[in-house]
Amino acid sequence: MDHFVVSARKYRPLGFDEVVGQEHITTTLKNAIDSNKLAQALLFCGPRGVGKTTCARIVARMINGFEEKAEVNSLNIFELDAASNNSVEDIRNLIDQVRYPPQYGKYKVYIIDEVHMLSNQAFNAFLKTLEEPPSYAIFILATTEKHKVIPTILSRCQIFDFNRIQISDIAHQLKKIADREKVKTEEAALHLIAQKADGALRDALSIFDLMVTFSQGKGVTFQDALNNLHILDYEYYFKVVDGLLAQNPTVPLLLFDEILHKGFDGQNFIIGLSEHIRNLMMTQDERTVKLLEVPDSIKKKYIEQAKASPYSLLLSWLNIGNQCDINYKMSRNQRLLVELALMKMAHVRSIISAEPSATAPTAELKKKLN
Repeated sequence: MDHFVVSARKYRPLGFDEVVGQEHITTTLKNAIDSNKLAQALLFCGPRGVGKTTCARIVARMINGFEEKAEVNSLNIFELDAASNNSVEDIRNLIDQVRYPPQYGKYKVYIIDEVHMLSNQAFNAFLKTLEEPPSYAIFILATTEKHKVIPTILSRCQIFDFNRIQISDIAHQLKKIADREKVKTEEAALHLIAQKADGALRDALSIFDLMVTFSQGKGVTFQDALNNLHILDYEYYFKVVDGLLAQNPTVPLLLFDEILHKGFDGQNFIIGLSEHIRNLMMTQDERTVKLLEVPDSIKKKYIEQAKASPYSLLLSWLNIGNQCDINYKMSRNQRLLVELALMKMAHVRSIISAEPSATAPTAELKKKLN
């Protein structure tokens, strides 16, 4: 049996042009390397799975002039996981290594992952070396929690903030990989995987591998992705809103009961409904339609439903949903809290229309005028 390599490793970028969603970082790094103005201490910050370690390895390869498709020479790159090597002794061992120039290539590159996990003593032991490193040493520190890195370290580094990767960018990358692997996919399924990954391409690739294994050659479908990733179908929210627009709480309440019986959490439902209402608001202006991170087929449904949804009504619904989300954890009857929110949403239109207009004259004023 052939050895299986996960997609996150198999398709790890070997050049800046392959890095997804971090153009502001890759362009700056490439220009710095080309002009020989790369700082000797870099700090890569951002969420997990967005390309921090990948970019560090690409930097190590490029500054040493290795071939683009070759793996970085292991004698020139040293990786330290600060989560498990966070003592003063670990940093002193690293500093001892720095004293010796590289045997191959021009630079030795030290990548310290999760650098915020270093103890204060380890940070302090590292300061002098980080401030005045040998000409052949480059330090690249990576962290998911920049606020935990002490200011004296921050002041000695050139800081690069990595973004969460956009859902559309992740879905596009998954499509490219699926085409290379000759795996049939549905666009909506890839968007669902990208949504579940929450901005982390590595997570998306892991989920993609899982779905490919599940499909057994039949292709990755939207329905299979829904069932396996435990995500609510968009259709539920469209049906709930249709019921609310009809001012009929029965339909939303029955749908919510069905959702609970499928094992979904009430708070996840109300958050998803609020996101749906937000998307309806975004489709009411052509300039904000692009803010919807959904497949084109779903976007058309949003546009259609938004035509029947007054903006002021959506805003009232969103406010009710937000209050429900805020109070959910503190509530002793969480199901009732969500049901109450749905009932309020169903009747809010009649309440708004029943309120007298602020500019309309009252009966008492009419008498005086007459």
